[in-house]
Amino acid sequence: MKLKETTFTVKAERAILFRVMLFGDRNYDEAPLEELRRLAETAGAQVVHMTTQNRTSIDPIYYMGKGKILELSSIADELNADVLICDDDLTPAQVRNLEKVIGKKVIDRSELILDIFATRAKTFQAKLQVELAQLEYTKPRLKRMWTHLSRIEGRIGTRGPGEKQLEVDKRIISKKIQHLKKKLGEVEKRQERLVNSRREFFTISIVGYTNAGKSTLMNVLTDGDMLVEDKLFATLDTKTSLCKLGEGKCALISDTVGFIQKLPHHLIASFKATLEEARHADLLLHVVDIGSSVVQKQIEAVNAVLKELNCDKKPTIMVFNKADTIKDESVIPLLKNRYEDFVIISAKTHQGIQDLNRKIVEVLERNFIDVELSCSQSNGKLIAYLKEHAHILNSRFDNHRAIFKLLIDNRLVHKLRMLDNDVQIHEFTLSDPG
Repeated sequence: MKLKETTFTVKAERAILFRVMLFGDRNYDEAPLEELRRLAETAGAQVVHMTTQNRTSIDPIYYMGKGKILELSSIADELNADVLICDDDLTPAQVRNLEKVIGKKVIDRSELILDIFATRAKTFQAKLQVELAQLEYTKPRLKRMWTHLSRIEGRIGTRGPGEKQLEVDKRIISKKIQHLKKKLGEVEKRQERLVNSRREFFTISIVGYTNAGKSTLMNVLTDGDMLVEDKLFATLDTKTSLCKLGEGKCALISDTVGFIQKLPHHLIASFKATLEEARHADLLLHVVDIGSSVVQKQIEAVNAVLKELNCDKKPTIMVFNKADTIKDESVIPLLKNRYEDFVIISAKTHQGIQDLNRKIVEVLERNFIDVELSCSQSNGKLIAYLKEHAHILNSRFDNHRAIFKLLIDNRLVHKLRMLDNDVQIHEFTLSDPG
């Protein structure tokens, strides 16, 4: 039996945005609904009105006060709105109550983000993750969806056989969730094996708030051609590329899905496999839009997700991007005082990229050891590998042997032995003679 359609796309719809401003929210530097507006427009909606209400607490029945909801109902009719979008998560009961009073479709922030993710998912893994997150969001809200369907189908599904159908749909969703979790479990195992297979490389993961410029930076560091759009969540699928840092130093760099304030918890859980790269990376590049008026809030949002992923203790370089868009230069001394390891760049103009490379090399070289290596002069494969992956300090040839003094990542030493059974390696210090 096929589950009834429960997609809630907001494409081409006229939208009204609303939220409650609690006491702690009223020190916003940015317009309080600005991010929700960008999310709605990314989903394809046309925003026709935005409104907030100051309250000391959320109304458990209507989210906002009843008077404000009646006012919203009138505005929605006057502006011919199709959908009202809340900047917070709503309970299923709140959604039902709001729709009963307003007479229009009401969705919350999580549902909007899921809608965007559904349109952005391209790979098999991302589609699985989005479908799982959608179903986990949908299951407790099925009754509300049947209320929508009753308007279309003459109130079928609200009583009697409809109640049975609702239970059938719940069982179908539960089975589908179990099936998707099993499939994603297999994907996660493959992903973990893939990540482990790269352990001989120094690995870097680019993290940051959505639209901070992560994909642009990835392209600059790897000479890549990743999609770059001025939209939220332009990248959902992880891509890993080689970054050459010069003098035999290289690293594997992975991009990740952008984080956001109030990112739905089940989305973090569903995208665990995608975020596996960040969990196992040797270094994080936390990319920040320095031109944003709410830069600190965005940093805090990313840090909260990193903590949930147990990545908050990893070596991290704060990469303050979009230096070409800074309007208030006074923010720079504040950031310098707050963050010890940081660099200011513009991925768009390449300003500061060399400084960032130097910072990355500093971290990478913490794993480097000084090695003297002797191998056959005829082993071109090993010598080529050294030139590609090590910093050769000096070399000489003696009795058909090639002898190198070099700096190399200690994780690659076993690879040298694999390339030549007769290789002779011993560590030395730079103060040693020769």
